Parts: sequence; structure tokens; C-alpha cells
Amino acid sequence: MVNFFKFRGQEVKVVDTLGDADWIHISAPLHQAEIEKIADQLKIPIDFITDSLDVDERSRYEVEETSKLILINTPLINDNAKENEAIYITVPIGIVILDNQVITISQETNMIIERILANKVKKFNPTDKALFVLHIFEQNVFWFLECLKKLNLKRNLIEQELYNSSRNTELRQLLRIEKSLVYFVNSLSANDLLMMKMKRTDFLKIRGVDPHEDQFEDIIIDNGQALEMSNVYTNILSGTMEAYASIISNNLNTFIHRLTIITIILMVPTLVASFYGMNLDYIPLSGHRYAFFILLAVSIFLGILLIIFLGGTDKKR
Repeated sequence: MVNFFKFRGQEVKVVDTLGDADWIHISAPLHQAEIEKIADQLKIPIDFITDSLDVDERSRYEVEETSKLILINTPLINDNAKENEAIYITVPIGIVILDNQVITISQETNMIIERILANKVKKFNPTDKALFVLHIFEQNVFWFLECLKKLNLKRNLIEQELYNSSRNTELRQLLRIEKSLVYFVNSLSANDLLMMKMKRTDFLKIRGVDPHEDQFEDIIIDNGQALEMSNVYTNILSGTMEAYASIISNNLNTFIHRLTIITIILMVPTLVASFYGMNLDYIPLSGHRYAFFILLAVSIFLGILLIIFLGGTDKKR
């Protein structure tokens, strides 16, 4: 799917033709024939489109003769996720800079593109290509931070539920959050390396331009903060999972210990009863009229002795 947009002041308007467009947005699904046609129309390498639609592509930039490609990873809600899959995944956004146009390419319509189309970006100046790229970087970092806050809130709620009862459902949800955080850490690390390299090589040609350079510095700092938050949340969640695994193991050991004590206590009366269940002639008390009650009293007495003995041993532990 290909959409054409025209910048009018600080607003984004939809146009019908390629020649009138300042910004072109390409999103999946696309067939191979459509990709080849679009690449030919826009006069860009076909790899720019296919790489941007590849969910496993790493953050990087490339320079061709008349175009530049920037790939940056962004969070995406995993709507079709199964019960054991991550809540969020990360997918690349491709940004192609031409002489007169900017092209964005994404797997699906994401929050960053939607915020730009809804005119929710502050101080938006679409006529400046470098600033347009910085706006995408900035909104991407903000979206990462928002997703991190949602994951952390969800983790806190699940932990509160686990305090009351340890169920598999909550543990599976924690595992999904942990997988999402792993995606975030990897993507934010790659984005951080990309932006540091872009700053070092002055890829956007903004060195010495105070507003742009300062904004890029702020974006790099915010991205580092998001990366640090992801690492902290990952460590907290790993510690939480280990703590609950230890609690469950300890509870299981306690239960088995109690079950073992009950089994030993019941074993002695059962042993006495099994002896008198033998079909033999010379068994003590075999002819006594109160033999049953005597044996019952002996079994209870032995059981009480075992309870006292095992109870004292358990206290010493």
C-alpha cells in the first residue's frame, strides 16, 4: 500500500499523485511485483523496500548515488500473539531520503506514523528533511518509553496477583513481558549505535546547526534512558521470576516433608495390623476377648510417640 502526502505549513495532506508528494509512505502487504514497480517509480534500490519490510533487519544506514536509507527499529503490539509469545515485538522503519522527497516504509501502520498524520508532533517542520528524520527518531523513543511504562505497570499488577496465589497464567504473562523486554533491549541498543554513528559521520548534515544538533543530542540521551530502563526492568523481572521459582520449590519441599511425616506415622499402625492379618496359629492375644482394642491402643500409642519424636526433630531444623 502506497500513500502520498503533501506538507502544507505544519499539516500533512493526502494527495493523489507521486509528483505532488513531499512524503511517501509504503506499508505492507506488498507483492514482489508491486515492490519492483514502486522501486522503479521512485528510482530507489529494491533492497531499500525489502529490507525495511523484513522484521529481522537490524538498525543501520546506507548511502546510494541519489538516495539514503535509514533503518530504525520501533515497538509494535503483537496482536496475533499466542499465549507464550511476546506482548510487543520490534520491527524496522525504513526512511529513504531523496533530493525532493522523503519515503517511509514499515511493516504495518505504527504509532509513529499515525502521530505524524494526526498532526500531534510539536514544532513539526516537514519541509526540513533532516528535522523530519529527527521527528521520527524522537517519536520512536517516546513510543519506546510509553511501551516500557505499560509493561512495567502490567508486571506490577501480575506480581500483586501472584502474592495471593501462584498460578501458571500469571507466570506465563511474566514470561511474555520478559520476551518483550528482550526485544526492546536489542532494538534500543541497535538504535543507539546507529544514532551515535550518524552523529559521528554527520549523516544528516546538521553539525553546527544549533536547533537540530541539540535536538539530536536530546534524542540520543532519551534513547539511552529507554535502554537503561529496559535493562533495569529486565533485571527486576528476572529476579522476580527466580524468587517465585524458589518460593514454589520451597512450598513443594514443605508439602513433601509433611506428606512424608504423615506416611511414617501411618506406617507403624499399618505394620502392626499387617502382622495380625497373617493366618497363623500362634499369634499373641489371638484368644483374648479384648485383643482388637489392645492392638488399637498400641497402634495409637506408637503413632503418638512418632508424632512427638518427629515433631521435636522438625523444630530442631
